[in-house]
Amino acid sequence: MSEAPDLSEAEAFAAEHALGVLSGAERAQAEAQMARDPGFAADVESWRNRLAPLLDGIAAVAAPAQVWPRIERALPANDNAGSLRFWRGATLGSLGLAAASLVVAVMLANRPPIVLQPPAPPPILNASLTSQASGQPMFVAAYDPARHALIITSLVPPGGDPRHVHQLWLIPADGKPHSLGMIAPGTSKSMPMPAPMAPMLQPGATLAISVEPPGGSPNRDAPSGPIAATGKLSKI
Repeated sequence: MSEAPDLSEAEAFAAEHALGVLSGAERAQAEAQMARDPGFAADVESWRNRLAPLLDGIAAVAAPAQVWPRIERALPANDNAGSLRFWRGATLGSLGLAAASLVVAVMLANRPPIVLQPPAPPPILNASLTSQASGQPMFVAAYDPARHALIITSLVPPGGDPRHVHQLWLIPADGKPHSLGMIAPGTSKSMPMPAPMAPMLQPGATLAISVEPPGGSPNRDAPSGPIAATGKLSKI
């Protein structure tokens, strides 16, 4: 039997985050790395998807047969020395309370065990923004709905056109553009999404890059220059 290949340090870190075994400080480090590194975020999501079927194999476990006898032995009514004191000092109200406690104990003993299924994390969305002219990728983007963060990476070499800037736009289902800010050539940028805009980042929404004068489009509601690249968000 061949041995499984060793995981790299980054892959092991992604798997541990997906399993939920990291400490608080390590988990914060992993989430920060997901926000700035789309590749690491994709690794974590891939591990989550691979580990999710393990939950389907967790069957409900019935209580062992010896549990109820232990409960019976622990009841004060089965303690001979204590029984005499109980019957001498008990009032009608305490008898009613004891009877109610027995009913609750029987109900709990016969209740089927509940297996809690953790909610599935929302899938990470990605987009490849390709050139309108050549069809080649110019930008790649990943959006993590759980953290409301969009990571955009420019594949454009820096220094090619110092007189213009690249401005990122979100175009949701209603077709109205929303500016997300500038992205410098050859850099990556993490953009926290404000609450009103997060619901617009759905599969099928378009990300577009326009070529603008320094400072961005004079029209805050639409691009003023040509569209250099576009791509649609989709599930990984």
